[in-house]
Amino acid sequence: MAEESNKALLLSVDCPFAKIPDQLLIEIIIRVPIVEWGQLSCVNKYWANLFREDCLWHAALLRCFPFAGQGKRWPGPIPRGMSKRRFAALYMSKCIFPVEDELSEIVGHTFLFLKEQLEISTMPPPSGILHGTIIDQFIACGKSRDQAHELASLVWLAVIDNLEDNHQTFLLLKRLALEGDEFLSYPYTRSSEVAWKIFERIFTDFRDCLHHADYYDLLASAKQKFQPIPATWLGY
Repeated sequence: MAEESNKALLLSVDCPFAKIPDQLLIEIIIRVPIVEWGQLSCVNKYWANLFREDCLWHAALLRCFPFAGQGKRWPGPIPRGMSKRRFAALYMSKCIFPVEDELSEIVGHTFLFLKEQLEISTMPPPSGILHGTIIDQFIACGKSRDQAHELASLVWLAVIDNLEDNHQTFLLLKRLALEGDEFLSYPYTRSSEVAWKIFERIFTDFRDCLHHADYYDLLASAKQKFQPIPATWLGY
């Protein structure tokens, strides 16, 4: 009912796009470069509602990732989701992860899962549980322990690189840096590359946020994991 009233309003002001059938309008929208979709969704309420509908994202999925419709549901704890979620997962995978087609959607969903869980502002899950969930997901999809460890590291590195530069990210990275998972068995321990990336972002991107005590606590934790420490990390 709300969509009909929005479209009636557009017709009343003689908007030419309001006379276009929805399916044709969707076909036009999904041919516009993806980077401009955010602006299109702000044109009016009717278009904003279209971007909330599964039919638009289903059409976008088939156009941008034509083989996605052939993909089967996979086992494991991370679900596939609806068309919009699948589109976001495939788009992130295409932009960030150099993986083969059969893995691209699963890796993309894993990226979205980890990023969203880490960005929960109150009581985020322990990182060890999140890492174990990712490892179990790849093993459930038939990957070996080594492959699961490698893919999980790839996901962690991409997520850490794509966290926004804000206070919440600083608190998150500080918590991750001070958390230890050395007691876990392989492949459930995070790789040294992931730990390095966490400390690197703290000591470079968030140096100004560090208090005196924080700096020495984090530096001591870094020295337990890495030797030598990069010169850029030193000097409070």
